[in-house]
Amino acid sequence: MPEWFNGAVSKTAILERVSEVRILPSPHMFNFKKDKKEPKDLKEVLKQFKVLKKDFETLSKEFNDLKENHQFDVQKIGMVRFNPFSEIGGDQSFSVALLDGNDDGLVITSFYTREGNRVYGKPIKKGESQYALSKEEVKAIEMAKKYGEKNPNNNQAADSGGAGAH
Repeated sequence: MPEWFNGAVSKTAILERVSEVRILPSPHMFNFKKDKKEPKDLKEVLKQFKVLKKDFETLSKEFNDLKENHQFDVQKIGMVRFNPFSEIGGDQSFSVALLDGNDDGLVITSFYTREGNRVYGKPIKKGESQYALSKEEVKAIEMAKKYGEKNPNNNQAADSGGAGAH
């Protein structure tokens, strides 16, 4: 026994208690029987096909509902880090595009300078903005669109210098 135990209960008393514990088998324990019967004839096979067809139709409807309801969630993300002032600092500025299934969303750009940080947000409709976009913002939007095409390798930070229209 460990020292902290301090003899509060003897080893013998613990062993006696443990020996009294019994594990009763569950009625479902080790029951590997199949609940469903194998079809006996063609009639039963056709009945199972009808059930499968109904289940498939239900799943298809649920899947289509899911696609339709989540079409407006953020699905595509693109990010570009850059240095707007190539003579000083590093890539601490960034543009992030967040788009839904219709390429609607927003692009957020943060300019980091010695004097402070400026953040701009611009709405995006069908991949375009009514406001002038910098080349970094355009690149972030294009990356988000590619990311949405199931190619996550195109969603890596990219190097580019210069400050475009913000």
